[in-house]
Amino acid sequence: MTMKKTLAALLLGTIVFTPVFADEAQEKAIEYRQSVFTVVGWHFKPMGAMIKGEKPFNAAEFQRMAENVAFMSKLAAEGFIPGSDAKAGDTEAKDDIWKKPDEFKSKMADFEKASAELASVAKGGDMNAIKPVFGKTAETCKACHKAFRKD
Repeated sequence: MTMKKTLAALLLGTIVFTPVFADEAQEKAIEYRQSVFTVVGWHFKPMGAMIKGEKPFNAAEFQRMAENVAFMSKLAAEGFIPGSDAKAGDTEAKDDIWKKPDEFKSKMADFEKASAELASVAKGGDMNAIKPVFGKTAETCKACHKAFRKD
């Protein structure tokens, strides 16, 4: 095969297969962010049960879960790549995420900041100090869901 034919074949292969990889990346981004939020929920729900008195308060367990939520909050935004909207796969993300990126980034930053504060306060093990910070963190979740998540 001549050099020109080899180059033409490589270019054609790139043109034909690039959209497939892009679609796969977008689908993987949806899976990624859904996984991050599943982990957040896995930890957040038991913390909420402790706050409500539905589950006995365990300071060490609460602290561990709060630290996990704080860590995951740093990863969540990475899954919202361009093109990973409802056209790319099964997602509850509203198009407003991409139409209002600064507002979305601000809400994600609020969640990250509140989660870090919760993890910090949880180190003290004082339920009276933890409770309002947990509420603030939950509010950041609700605010983002209300603005950027389909019901």
